[in-house]
Amino acid sequence: MNDLHKNHSLQLLPAPNNHNTGINKLKRALAYKLFYQLGKTTRSVSLNDYYLAAAYTLRDRMQPLFINSSEVYFEDDSRIVSYLSAEYLPGPHLHNNLINMDLLDAMRQAVAETGLDLDAIFQIEEEPGLGNGGLGRLAACFMDSLATLQVPAIGYGIRYEFGLFDQELENGWQVELSDRWLQGGNPWEIKKADLAQEVGFGGRTEAYHDQNGNRRIRWLPARVISGIPYDTPIPGYKVNTMNTLRLWSAEAPKSFDFEDFNVGDYIGAVAEKISAENITKVLYPNDKKYEGKRLRLEQQYFFSSCSLQDMLRIHLFNHDDLDSFHQSFAVQLNDTHPAIAVAELMRLLIDVHLMEWDKAWHVTTRTFSYTNHTLLPESLEKWQLPLFASLLPRHLEIIFEINRRFLDTVRLKFPGNQEIVTQLSIIDETGPRYVRMANLACVGSHTINGVSSLHTKLLKERTLAPFNRLWPGKIIGITNGVTPRRWMLVTNHRLSNLISKTIGESWITNLEQLAQLAPLADDADFRKAWHNVRLENKKAFSELAKKQLGITLNPYALFDVHVKRIHEYKRQHLNLLHIITLYNRLKEHPEQFFPPRVFIFGGKAAPGYWMAKLIIKLINAVAAVINSDPDVRGRLKVIFVHNYNVKTGHNLFPVADLSEQLSLAGTEASGTGNIKFSMNGALTIGTLDGANAEIREEVGTDQFFLFGLNVQEAADLVQNSYRPLDYYNRNPELKKAIDLISSGHFSHGDQQLFKPVIDELLYNDRYLLMADYESYINCHDKIGSVFEDHQIWTRMSILNVARMGRFSSDRAIQEYCRSIWHVEPFPVELKWKRIPEGGIIFPIIAQ
Repeated sequence: MNDLHKNHSLQLLPAPNNHNTGINKLKRALAYKLFYQLGKTTRSVSLNDYYLAAAYTLRDRMQPLFINSSEVYFEDDSRIVSYLSAEYLPGPHLHNNLINMDLLDAMRQAVAETGLDLDAIFQIEEEPGLGNGGLGRLAACFMDSLATLQVPAIGYGIRYEFGLFDQELENGWQVELSDRWLQGGNPWEIKKADLAQEVGFGGRTEAYHDQNGNRRIRWLPARVISGIPYDTPIPGYKVNTMNTLRLWSAEAPKSFDFEDFNVGDYIGAVAEKISAENITKVLYPNDKKYEGKRLRLEQQYFFSSCSLQDMLRIHLFNHDDLDSFHQSFAVQLNDTHPAIAVAELMRLLIDVHLMEWDKAWHVTTRTFSYTNHTLLPESLEKWQLPLFASLLPRHLEIIFEINRRFLDTVRLKFPGNQEIVTQLSIIDETGPRYVRMANLACVGSHTINGVSSLHTKLLKERTLAPFNRLWPGKIIGITNGVTPRRWMLVTNHRLSNLISKTIGESWITNLEQLAQLAPLADDADFRKAWHNVRLENKKAFSELAKKQLGITLNPYALFDVHVKRIHEYKRQHLNLLHIITLYNRLKEHPEQFFPPRVFIFGGKAAPGYWMAKLIIKLINAVAAVINSDPDVRGRLKVIFVHNYNVKTGHNLFPVADLSEQLSLAGTEASGTGNIKFSMNGALTIGTLDGANAEIREEVGTDQFFLFGLNVQEAADLVQNSYRPLDYYNRNPELKKAIDLISSGHFSHGDQQLFKPVIDELLYNDRYLLMADYESYINCHDKIGSVFEDHQIWTRMSILNVARMGRFSSDRAIQEYCRSIWHVEPFPVELKWKRIPEGGIIFPIIAQ
């Protein structure tokens, strides 16, 4: 028997003298799950088996609330928020669900009495591969807040079999591996095959006349696939509400062709199955080639169609027709990925349910609202007409008709103004013809929202300016937030415990209560406790880094953390230029003093984004040289944490002293990492971009390290023929940092390896790194001076957290409910009877 089996085992019956019956019931349930559901004994059990047993045990206690909530919503015909998102990034469920179900301490004790560590079980859980970055993380936070605020909601998305990818490093280069997150089993999901929906692709359309003589169109798809829903319960924090995350998996209606198999065509026998399942294989397939673009459009239509058909089914459960569908569902389009839903709802209403166009358009435009997440023109999705027509011929016809009617209203409002007609058109006719998905979302939605004050302002003035002219007031702003349950209670239990011990626990559902901490920033004893908590976090992380990465870190150093998607506009290479500048200073003047620094990077580059991959290689190349140079040993350390995700974020957010938010002003919509870092006590160095500006307003200018050009200054600089080479020539430290890279110092003498990065900076620099470099370096010099006084730094950290109440996703959801969805909280009353002896909840049977 190995050590795992020697040190702990679960007995089928609790210890006879254990006075804690609740703990006994959990232990008994764990043992039953291991034996009866997983078929394991103590001789064959693994740590993953214990995780599964704990998850199934908890799910059993969630299930009554889950079913009860669904039944109450049906019976009371409440308006349901439907969140359509191509991404959800919830992170591991067990820890978060135990907190929301108020069972964390009980489960911890039950597991401990078996000789196990619950934290070790938490580490076993695979992270759901359902998202990439802020878009998916925001969607998950919103689902948590909707449940906690007791708002009926269904989150609709795709059940990706392999997620984005697992990131490994080979010689400093990113290598993409399959994210096999479902391999060990997903105990949280429940397959609902009886609720499958059919989705068509390709084919042709034909006209016919209905029984009343009206001309109609029917779509005859070339192929049809099935969408199978998998439901994951989303519990609110200590409430009865349990909402649904419903993810669709693609299957072929005919998964095996027996005739083909019999004649020896073994591949042909399963060809239909493979083709269908490809749709939900991988999150964001590489769309550099035609096949990738086609697959992405298939994905977007697939989950949008499945979701809308499901909503129509639910509505018709209580209604005879679809005239009031928009009163049953408030559908939020999370970016442009589900924008095809506008055309799909019209198709379902006019082609399938035979509604007249004007009535269908009335229902459609009162159903949808649209969240824009980007200011970058290249990120506003559009599809070439030939591709669109080959996959969705009927939808293209509907879009043409929507556009014709829409542009007629535009011409009435702006007679003779062909420019604005061209800008507003859903069809881009300025070159090769495209369907503009952002325009479709804007036209088909009753409200458009940005995700920060600055982002909303720029949407109105730039990205969506023509729509703002057409419909003043239609574009509103709701600043993003994150859930404190996940990003404080789960992520930073030491700090959360200190806060709760000091001001009580009401802050967990009312983050504004953190303001009570502000006066304590001047209390020496509290500052000491705060500093010690943060130091303990850094020590624990340093031990983990030593164990997992073989890297020795100084926990007393300034931990400077830059983790997010790798992209040129996020300017990870500006951070690198600062690191190289410090390295050059130490090489020239080893006697120079500044606080030791640990620079931590993390993030993934899109598989087809070569420059982002080269930046990852450069980060690792700089780290290799600096970490091995005896001249800077103990003063500078650079590490790249591979495969950055929610689980690694749990380790990083509590230890950051400084949060790097370096995007060029006017390029980031909001950001959620900046909020998470500030919420956990890190100070921010950043530009006036995205939510940074609002964070700075809330925490105070003295608690925020501002650098760089603002939006107008950046625009003026570009307009006045920006020359990055001028900055290189007149700043000796910048020139020296760039030249050191060019010399091959970080590439074993290879002067060509990083030449594309250098050439981009010197001769193009579309994100103005060279212009912001000097301001960034000066700001970092100030940071070093402030960090030397830990009393001052700790005071700033406390004030930072105390003033972050505005950035809870609870507040954001309340604004959506009030300003966009027009829904009220709907507290769920239990219609169940608890059986004390068994600890199980059963429905009350009507006599």
